[in-house]
Amino acid sequence: MAEENRALRGAVVGFLAGTVAGALLALLYAPKSGKELRAELRERADELLEDAEGQVQAAKSKATTMVSEAKKRSDHLINDAQTKAKTLIQDADRVISGAKGKASSLAEEGTKLKEAVRAGVDAYKTERDRA
Repeated sequence: MAEENRALRGAVVGFLAGTVAGALLALLYAPKSGKELRAELRERADELLEDAEGQVQAAKSKATTMVSEAKKRSDHLINDAQTKAKTLIQDADRVISGAKGKASSLAEEGTKLKEAVRAGVDAYKTERDRA
């Protein structure tokens, strides 16, 4: 984007410099009176000013278009990033919920196993004491 602006600016400056140089050479080598020469210089200056204004307007228009396109692209990228972040958060929540469920289930099974082992130990002690 910066390179395009420099290229456009260089083209405008080159165009204006070439126009001025050509106009001056044409005027200097043309056999005219002082009044005619000054009038033609004014006319050429006005033409150059109009050309420069046209080039400035074209550059402004192009810059506005480029800024607008860049904003649209950045908005699109931001929306994509937000969508992906939401998806990742939802996936992480599902994984965490699943892990919590499994951990809870394993804790319940562990408690049951502990109670079964304790009951077995108690039964063993009871049988041993009877014998």
